[in-house]
Amino acid sequence: MSNPCLSCGACCAKFRVSFYWREADDETPGGVPLILTEDLSEMKRIMKNTGGTNPRCAALVGNIGESVRCVIYDKRPGVCRDFMPSYQFGVPETACDNARASHGLPPLKPEDWRFEAETFPPVRSA
Repeated sequence: MSNPCLSCGACCAKFRVSFYWREADDETPGGVPLILTEDLSEMKRIMKNTGGTNPRCAALVGNIGESVRCVIYDKRPGVCRDFMPSYQFGVPETACDNARASHGLPPLKPEDWRFEAETFPPVRSA
């Protein structure tokens, strides 16, 4: 089993991704690429394609529920960094569960995060 978020992406195609305008790279070196944002208000920007009725972040590539990735993962806005997948740290997260349900995916379970020791074979000594 691998990180369940690498096959999900439901949160990136459910919510408007709004953030403080100074997080963009025109104000903060290494920040959110300005080209992938739109103005929302005087103090807020949003990720492109997340402001309508069928949001899907412009930085998301792949098929939701199969295999996805964020092309700006290291430069994503704080709101994305703060979003917690269910049970990643042992507790359910309603926003994650709702996003997954909106795409026909079941909620994550605690066992979805037990993968490191279980998937790698034991190391043999020489």
